[in-house]
Amino acid sequence: MSISADDFVKPYRIADGKGFRLSDIDPADTGGLKLDKDSAREALQSGVERLSDLQEKLYAQDRWSVLLIFQAMDAAGKDGAIKHVMSGINPQGCHVTPFKAPSATELDHDFLWRCQLALPERGRIGIFNRSYYEEVLVARVHEEVLARQKLPPELVTDRIWEQRFEDIRNFERYLARNGTVILKFFLHVSKAEQKKRFLERIDDPAKNWKFSAGDVAERAHWQRYMTAYEDMIQHTAAEAAPWFVVPADNKWFTRLVVASAVIKRLEGLKLAFPKVDDATKAALREARKTLMAED
Repeated sequence: MSISADDFVKPYRIADGKGFRLSDIDPADTGGLKLDKDSAREALQSGVERLSDLQEKLYAQDRWSVLLIFQAMDAAGKDGAIKHVMSGINPQGCHVTPFKAPSATELDHDFLWRCQLALPERGRIGIFNRSYYEEVLVARVHEEVLARQKLPPELVTDRIWEQRFEDIRNFERYLARNGTVILKFFLHVSKAEQKKRFLERIDDPAKNWKFSAGDVAERAHWQRYMTAYEDMIQHTAAEAAPWFVVPADNKWFTRLVVASAVIKRLEGLKLAFPKVDDATKAALREARKTLMAED
């Protein structure tokens, strides 16, 4: 199986959000694939190796930067997807930034500010574990979160979410025009699967540290979150910054789709190691002669 095949990623890629419905994608979908653990692991490893090769060329070419954004409900598998898919990447060329509740300093700035500070340099892959999209998700579901942002009252209108969508679209368009490749992943887990994973965290002592009572409390807002996610994708999916709504009930499949999407996009950049000029080649030949002449 070639995990970079277009038909493997295409069903989950949303580049135009008009008419998109979250219900169109089944969280338990596996794209018709039925793989055992060993086969899934082998397929992912093949993708990891290909991604490692592409990342090395991305770093050497030093022209493009890559921004991968992960959003999901708790226990959907963001950390695991990032860990496994990026396991072969040179740490010097990749940086993961988790965005938790904003600090007092961050709250004294606009909602995009803290994410701008973490944007990847040319030649690097930047990964946002949550992002500025929290500002149209958590801040929308919980009014108290928006209130803590200390916006002038006259700016908090019934158009605030529409305005934030517009700001995000403009921001991502700006990044794309300056050489940042943007891929956004919503790991779509079902409520039933989330419950199963929460229970595993409670029952398995090795996973107790992962559990937070607040995660269970958020389940009471499940439908509001689903509505917010759907609206977010509808308003911010774009050709230059597509969303991938990835079925997340089966972790092996989630990781294969993420790896496939990243590989496919990087392959489209036609990455290559820089070619050296004649003067540099001559200097290399001289250096070789010097080294070979040593005792």
